[in-house]
Amino acid sequence: MSKLKALPFLVALYFPASGLVPAPRALVAAQQAPAPGAVSESPTFTVQENVPYESVNGTTLTLDVYAPAGHATGLRPAVILIHGGGWAALSKSTMRGMGAFLARSGFVAFAVDYRLVQGAENRWPAQLDDVQRAVRWVRAHAAQYSVNPARLGAFGHSAGGQLAALLGMEETRDNSDAALAQYSSRVQAVVDVSGPSDFTRDHDTDNAFLTEFLGTTYADHPKVWQSASPALCAAKGDAPFLIVHGTQDEEVPIAQAQELYEKLQAAGVPVSFIKVNDVHTFHTPEARHELAVETVGFFNRYLVVGQ
Repeated sequence: MSKLKALPFLVALYFPASGLVPAPRALVAAQQAPAPGAVSESPTFTVQENVPYESVNGTTLTLDVYAPAGHATGLRPAVILIHGGGWAALSKSTMRGMGAFLARSGFVAFAVDYRLVQGAENRWPAQLDDVQRAVRWVRAHAAQYSVNPARLGAFGHSAGGQLAALLGMEETRDNSDAALAQYSSRVQAVVDVSGPSDFTRDHDTDNAFLTEFLGTTYADHPKVWQSASPALCAAKGDAPFLIVHGTQDEEVPIAQAQELYEKLQAAGVPVSFIKVNDVHTFHTPEARHELAVETVGFFNRYLVVGQ
């Protein structure tokens, strides 16, 4: 597929519930019956599930907190984990494996849910507003989780990669919540995995899904499509990026990742681009291992104090 056609194809494609790194049996068992604020423990990390961070039109959005086990001797860097699913499906549970892996590596990881588009409901930019609020919520509660609010990263896959990218580029869009007004929604490092970056490239004027999702046709309001496209938002001062994309990805063409890489480079933004010999969801253990190693190395470089 050479074009970013109607993106419902992303709905059925995601990292399995076990995530990129297999979760311990004890963690999986504990998550079969989640309760708000419930805390699960393993020898190396803890998980606090379904912590509310936003309420919109009667819907409560929650996040899961993965933290290293034991008492924190100082403030830790943190990472926001954003799931894929075509902005219309799936949940934070698909980030369990990466959350556990990052916690074992010394980070506090926050896997977030956001509003999913349902026809005319929750159209863009609801999803961006939600993940930006999640970042600001983490900063507001940084002391509670022993997090360094100046050392936040974002990791996203597929649709979540697009959202993570914008967290490294754009300041708060909706600043109507007075309780969070003093906190920035910008992150200091971004890992974008298999994410679409330019909705206007090879676009189809009859792309019904994108028209519904973005609330307008490209012909009528091109700026809406452009502002949702990370490659068209790249600018000097953006957060450092790690872009990881499969060479066999038939869902989001690797040309999308290449364009983002080139636009960030041209803007003088620190960026690395890793091409993995795999498909959209990284099926092979070798590809997942490479992604995990590169991700933790990247976050260590840009988020860990003294690195």
